[in-house]
Amino acid sequence: MAEGLLEIDSLSKRFGGVVASEAISLAISKGELHAVIGPNGAGKTTLIGQLAGEIAPDDGRIQFEGGDVTFLPSWRRSRLGLARSFQITSLFPDFTALDNVALAVQAHSGHSFHFWRPARGEARLREPAHAALARVGLAARADVLVAKLSHGEQRQLEIAMALATGPRLLLLDEPMAGMGPEESGRMVATLRALKGELTILLIEHDMEAVFALADRITVLVYGRIIASGPPEAIRADPQVRQAYLGEEARHG
Repeated sequence: MAEGLLEIDSLSKRFGGVVASEAISLAISKGELHAVIGPNGAGKTTLIGQLAGEIAPDDGRIQFEGGDVTFLPSWRRSRLGLARSFQITSLFPDFTALDNVALAVQAHSGHSFHFWRPARGEARLREPAHAALARVGLAARADVLVAKLSHGEQRQLEIAMALATGPRLLLLDEPMAGMGPEESGRMVATLRALKGELTILLIEHDMEAVFALADRITVLVYGRIIASGPPEAIRADPQVRQAYLGEEARHG
């Protein structure tokens, strides 16, 4: 059995009368690509926010590599090897792709007070930045301004920025949002290449991508886990079909 990296125990979060997470328990193994799916409002983004340290849970515990990180701030989790990409890109459009990744390396190294220095001029920042761009297929686009990159390239760049921090666990929130088929295909290829090298928790609406990539899938509905297991079991689960997959499960 693979060694556990992330363990979530009875995680709960409410916003007023809305239950966003209800006693979520989940274990993710090293090297696993674990997808979390569910309809809009299921609590997926709230879950990833709690894992990243941006939302404090009301109850429950989060353990990362055996240590309790439940109430650690996001920057400390990042130092431990937990990196997140967002559903909406948060890039510097007037900087090049390389500049953006170099700045991510600089901020992660604890020198954010030098944030506006020309980070690309420092080898200790430039080298890992180039390596991260290559891993997502953007090596040839290093000197292109972010504003001139396509939407799909910007999403790949955001993953490069997360990779440049040397994560153990990558939290991806809708990396294929807004992409056409060609860009989605490139993102799937990028994630497939990373699979096994990194542990990845993927939130994604693109079911074709999820079933092509995931080792295991967890289904959230109204903040609760209704099923968790390998893709073939999830596709065949009657409760999942009724609650979420519907006709797509029958014909996909």
